[in-house]
Amino acid sequence: MKQLKEILKENFQKEKRNKITFLTGAGLSAASGIPTYRGSDGIWVKGTKFHKPEEFGTFKYFSKNQEEVWQFNLFRKGMFAKAQPNDSHTLLADIEQLIPEDFSIITQNIDGLHQRGGNSGNKVYEIHGNMRTVRCSLECSKAVYLYPKDIALDRIDEEISDETWEKLECPKCGAVLRPNILWFDEYYNERLYKVDSTLRIAKNTGILVVIGTSGATTLPLALVKQTLNYGGYVLDVNLEDNNITKLIKDKKRAVPFRMTSDAFLSEFHNILDELILIHG
Repeated sequence: MKQLKEILKENFQKEKRNKITFLTGAGLSAASGIPTYRGSDGIWVKGTKFHKPEEFGTFKYFSKNQEEVWQFNLFRKGMFAKAQPNDSHTLLADIEQLIPEDFSIITQNIDGLHQRGGNSGNKVYEIHGNMRTVRCSLECSKAVYLYPKDIALDRIDEEISDETWEKLECPKCGAVLRPNILWFDEYYNERLYKVDSTLRIAKNTGILVVIGTSGATTLPLALVKQTLNYGGYVLDVNLEDNNITKLIKDKKRAVPFRMTSDAFLSEFHNILDELILIHG
């Protein structure tokens, strides 16, 4: 980890320190019992019957199959509620405590485990939405509502009760609500998914740690490019090569680390703590 220490040291010795940002994906929550999306045991493989994710995870499919999609999402909401933050979430909260002014998390995860693990809500940017909120499927307004209480399902094939359907009605127009998440046939925007804010963060990031994500969607790749274009480092922390690895290949300020997220974050925290003691 000598190279990691040199990178952190370089950032600390600058007159004006750049931000340290963590770009996280489903791999970070796997140790909490939440399946990743595209792995052999992934939620898209086991949770959506015979559908490809690009078909099932779309607004087009939801508009014609609302009950099936809500069964899947309410089951997933129950899964998230039972999951507990793991060591990686705790370590990220500890790192935030060391550098609160220079810290950000940009996450593709919708499970809310960063906040439950101790990270400040205003430091976590959920670029694919979250499972805490819903909104009108007809977009009768820009309002975002908290999930109705007690509507998670224990089984993916469990019937949705009439009482639950009533709770899933838009309070303004009566249409069916939808999960406040980004589907495959939708686009990033600032209002819901913080695209402008996160690109601005990446521009001012000295060290971008990409951890637990394969980089299969467009905004994470754009964030990596943005950081590199403005002179920051990109650290690719994954167990195997991925789309991020291809993007940063041969880039001078990009370094792969093939190790678990908790092992990397533990070392990152220790080095950071040591440098703060030295440099303040």
